[in-house]
Amino acid sequence: MTEAISSSAPTLDRHPLLREILATPSAPFREGLVLKVIERALSEQKVPHFRDPAGNLVIGTQSRETYLAKVRTDSSEPIRLFIAHMDHPGFIGSQYRSDGLLEVEWHGGSPSAHLAGARVWLATHEGPIGDGRMMEATMTPSGRSIARAVIQLPEHFEKSRSKATDLFGGFGFRSPAWEENGIAYTKAADDLVGSFAIVSLAMELNAQNPGADLPFLGLLTRAEEVGFIGALHHFELGWFKEAHRPVIAVSLETSRTLPGAEIGKGPVVRLGDKFGVFEPRALRVLTQVAAQVLPGAHQKRVMDGGTCEATAAVCAGMTAIGISVPLGNYHNQSLEGGPDAAPHMGPAPEFVHLGDVAGLLKLCEGLMRPGMNWTNPFEPQHREFQEDLAKYQALMDSGP
Repeated sequence: MTEAISSSAPTLDRHPLLREILATPSAPFREGLVLKVIERALSEQKVPHFRDPAGNLVIGTQSRETYLAKVRTDSSEPIRLFIAHMDHPGFIGSQYRSDGLLEVEWHGGSPSAHLAGARVWLATHEGPIGDGRMMEATMTPSGRSIARAVIQLPEHFEKSRSKATDLFGGFGFRSPAWEENGIAYTKAADDLVGSFAIVSLAMELNAQNPGADLPFLGLLTRAEEVGFIGALHHFELGWFKEAHRPVIAVSLETSRTLPGAEIGKGPVVRLGDKFGVFEPRALRVLTQVAAQVLPGAHQKRVMDGGTCEATAAVCAGMTAIGISVPLGNYHNQSLEGGPDAAPHMGPAPEFVHLGDVAGLLKLCEGLMRPGMNWTNPFEPQHREFQEDLAKYQALMDSGP
């Protein structure tokens, strides 16, 4: 069975892979445990995949050679390259102090208040080791995020078993992932939800079309939170430079909720991000698909609360669009509050509506329909304009 979420009454209990991915430790440059979970699930469903030279996970083909063969196939049917990242803001150990505490460096965004004594989870490459406490934090010059911190380690942890740099972590809560009233609360939804969506889509496509060479690729990237590092590494490989067919990059993000991009009202057709707007023809196709498969159950706006990997793709010369799931308590900042949330701007669990996740999956499946007019999706509107032009030509000629 595939792991796609049904649009009717989705729950974490019914979808253990989503719960497992949300609960798995991850931080920038420390995505190995998430990779293991996802690779195991893909292998069980016989979905081809491999790691690129930067450690990103490519889904939908088994090697560099088959990847290149896919993009070099002469076809007007574009490859949909779905992109999400596996990391979430967090810390990596730097050294043990003589008093037994751990000094760490923080990577990515973070809460900026109520940090002293906050619970953190810790892990090594082998898995979780327990909870600790943040004893001190030094902020970046802007004051908007943590630069360095000092962590109290779990009582049972033996420092002799791991180097300080093997440890990583982030803010912890009552559970790594739990559900209340259709809302999934978790230590990290951004962008493990997007990663899950690509894995789910790949398994669904594979189950429906076993062995078929579909115009699909998934790219799960590393270290997005510090500047799209994994995606940039992948694009620098140049594997798309000799493509004989169109390639449409589709960024899947779990993005800060904004007016017009609200939790529980469906996934967001992302018209652009803080950097700029996306390609209009591909956006038109995405908008049409959303209107067909999610009528009245999707949203549309420029998500300018941040940037996403669609921008990295655009800068690499690709055509790109984006879809977002609205996110509460972005980067574990207590913006919307809720269970286990500290006061404003303190640590808080991120949360998403599971119905929005179901909508995201439905929209991704819709984008895989063959035969859509990606080249000139405005053709019907152009015909209407031409008819109006002819209709009023006589009046135009009669004056002024």
